Amino acid sequence: MREQLSDKEKTLLQLIRKNPYISQQELAAALSISRPTVANLISGLMKKGYIAGRAYVLSKDEPIVCIGGANIDRKFHVKEKVQVGTSNPVKSTQSAGGVARNIAENLGRLGLNVSLLTCCGQDSDWRYIKEVSSPFMNLDFVSPIGKAATGSYTAILERSGEMVMALADMEVYEFITPKLLENHLSLLKQSKCIIADLNTPKEALEFLCHFSRENKKDIVLIPVSSPKMKRLPKKLDDVTWVITNCDETEAYFNTKINDANDWSNALNRWLSLGIKNVIITNGKKGALIGNREETLYIPAKEVTEIIDVTGAGDAFSAAVVYSWLEGKSIREIGKAGTINAYKTLQSPYTVRQDLTSIQLQKDMEEI
Repeated sequence: MREQLSDKEKTLLQLIRKNPYISQQELAAALSISRPTVANLISGLMKKGYIAGRAYVLSKDEPIVCIGGANIDRKFHVKEKVQVGTSNPVKSTQSAGGVARNIAENLGRLGLNVSLLTCCGQDSDWRYIKEVSSPFMNLDFVSPIGKAATGSYTAILERSGEMVMALADMEVYEFITPKLLENHLSLLKQSKCIIADLNTPKEALEFLCHFSRENKKDIVLIPVSSPKMKRLPKKLDDVTWVITNCDETEAYFNTKINDANDWSNALNRWLSLGIKNVIITNGKKGALIGNREETLYIPAKEVTEIIDVTGAGDAFSAAVVYSWLEGKSIREIGKAGTINAYKTLQSPYTVRQDLTSIQLQKDMEEI
């Protein structure tokens, strides 16, 4: 959330809204204060993200800033039983992917204002990602890196849609540094909330958590795999959401989740770190969602035919964030994530093409 405004700042902002080209002298006369005082008030409004500069351009709707992976997803669907050590006939597809980018597209399709902050190569892969992503998000904050390749994710899938193996080239995201984030402080200060996946280096995540505490911004952390759990910042108090799964949780706490009691204890361990809201998903067994007031079990919806598992977790996370921003109850938040993941599992696309806020509501009412 942005800093609260004083009465003078509120009046000043109203005058600027009426006339963005009003002079400081005119503002001083209207408020019965000196022109230097007006200049100081304007400087404060700029630092708080309410205006963007001369001619006092008012900042746009608060964007959701997604930080992390934006990849080319290549999927190889094996036509027969997978055989190791020999050639396997496949059908291949290509699409835009990456956890942060997928979440951004889901949220954009749901009608929210989203900006993607990441790094990319100067190559055909990025040109493809840009073409398919730009209708759903602002890409002005993507930094091209001359010596790096755009991130890529290659998945080998069985006929059932289950993953056999995945290969990830994510070196480009090492360029998401605290210094790069400092260059985009204006965007971060204007943000409604910040979503960061763990493709982002630990130092940058530490920076974002500190920034969020200092600027009273909500931050959502999304693990991407068990090996990357070591990137989580040491200090997690006041993190708004962590959306993780059982495997990632086991890796982080160096423990095993064997039953419902272990699952519940793991969620409480997350909450004990100071995180406000936590979800631990467990595949077909559903999800646990909780905060300091309540914990709920959300059953999974059985999918009779899985077309593709890629993107289902990102669909879950996006619908959770969307419903939370809409002020929904914890039960509705968990259900929205479950339903969006369920529908995505039945889609050949990483982000289902029929997703809108109206369609998600219909899905929740019908299922």
